[in-house]
Amino acid sequence: MVRALHIARTFFTRPSRRGVCNLLHSLIRSRARDAASSSLLAPLPSRALAAPHSTARGCVVTDAPPPPSKSANARTRLSRTCFARTVAMAHANARTVAPKPPSKKWSSTRHHRRYRAHAASSSAEEPVRVRGTSLPSFDWVPEDAAALRLCEPASAPLRVAVLLSGGVDSSVALSLLQAAGHECVAFYLQIWFQEDFRNTWDACPWEEDLRVAEAVCARTGTALETVALTEAYWDLVVKDSVEEIRKGRTPNPDVLCNSRVKFGAFREWLAKTHPGRFDRVASGHYAAVERDDVTGEAKLVMSGDSFKDQTYFLADLSQEQLRSVMFPVGGMPKAEIRQLAQSAELPNAGRKDSQGICFLGKVKFSEFIAEHLGEMPGDIIEVESGTVLGKHRAYWFHTIGQRSGLFLHGGPWYVAGKDCVNNIVYVTRDYYSLDKARNKFTVAGFNWISGVEPPLESIENLRVKVRHGEKIYPCTSFTFGAVNGERVGDVVIDEDDQGLAPGQYAVFYDGEECLGCGKILEPNVGAIGLTRQATA
Repeated sequence: MVRALHIARTFFTRPSRRGVCNLLHSLIRSRARDAASSSLLAPLPSRALAAPHSTARGCVVTDAPPPPSKSANARTRLSRTCFARTVAMAHANARTVAPKPPSKKWSSTRHHRRYRAHAASSSAEEPVRVRGTSLPSFDWVPEDAAALRLCEPASAPLRVAVLLSGGVDSSVALSLLQAAGHECVAFYLQIWFQEDFRNTWDACPWEEDLRVAEAVCARTGTALETVALTEAYWDLVVKDSVEEIRKGRTPNPDVLCNSRVKFGAFREWLAKTHPGRFDRVASGHYAAVERDDVTGEAKLVMSGDSFKDQTYFLADLSQEQLRSVMFPVGGMPKAEIRQLAQSAELPNAGRKDSQGICFLGKVKFSEFIAEHLGEMPGDIIEVESGTVLGKHRAYWFHTIGQRSGLFLHGGPWYVAGKDCVNNIVYVTRDYYSLDKARNKFTVAGFNWISGVEPPLESIENLRVKVRHGEKIYPCTSFTFGAVNGERVGDVVIDEDDQGLAPGQYAVFYDGEECLGCGKILEPNVGAIGLTRQATA
């Protein structure tokens, strides 16, 4: 039957094969449930979860053996083995895989509706499966005790809820917390479905991550719970991000995901379902938390790896949130984390780091935007001459400083500005020498981690990041002011930044301490093009 599924994927056209594959998925799940209920097969040992050839195809989890020979008999044996192992895993884990969404084509909001349908089918109101009822012991400890310095070993045993994504960072964080003597439970947050999109319709990325997380928990002897937060994720992150893009801004969904979901909605879920059970929430972020033993105040500090540092993504946390979190790997460079993963014999020690926007996974950004906002063709105009050079699909596909995706001859061309009212994208070939101030911007909508506005105007070593990465600018001046009754700050940095865009977060630092953040405001959107045209 699994072989039949493969044939259907290979030979049927895309519209028809989806229906055939869905039918086969249903048959396989039905056979698996029947076999599991009658106990026809003994469960596989836990190490099967970490088999090197594990795959997750089309939301039906299979634990495939090494690639077979080309003979027909070998392929037949493979199909039978895949099906048998699928049944056995269903019996061993009592696991129900989320169904595929309906194939009916809806309007431009169909993804939102399907998203909510998924959330309803696997809401947090349902009982959450806890894996690992009989857990093996985990006696690993790092060779260098300094690796535990951010795990609060002196406070052990703390009860810690560990956010486990399947990546090596969160897996090492879990291992270190176990080694420090804390009582840990791992939680996998199911927050995004991708079955609707053409380029990943036959894959289940979140299912693969979950299987890796299960393998890590089997190795470390940790219970694992899956928490469905799709509804909260749409409402608190995706919807706001789409609206910001519609307005021509450059949002950062990862910042919202941390403050609103991972350390927001998830903490609320813990308080509701496990009241008083956990002292800390831990994750594999590259950041550090310093605590005042007297006042209990927590400070967010940059990590030991300046390239990987993730304080930029955590700058929107509140003091209440920061006091309850731990970042066990925050003081280490990536190479050291990899070494610890290998030392602990974690099954994902060699797994590649995830890249890109948190909720897109393998989905292309342009495809995501097209599905939610559609297209609105408009003119592409050269800044210097005012000449119309071509057409764009919609201004929301472009951001300031962008070079790719313009499809113009005689380049390279850069996006110099956007007029969102008139749907115009301004471009130039002389982007780096335009008479535009790129070292000044205004921010608003502040969040201060301490809960109190810091005296930024008098901080000598004030620095700012305008995007994630190593680059951090010294502030030559910062001045508080007000615009239409809103608190704003005028920032001047010590050199030009070519990609300043409205909607980006500006994150402020006093030395190594992250103070908080604000959003870059609108005035530079389309300012170049409109000014040049008015002058002409």
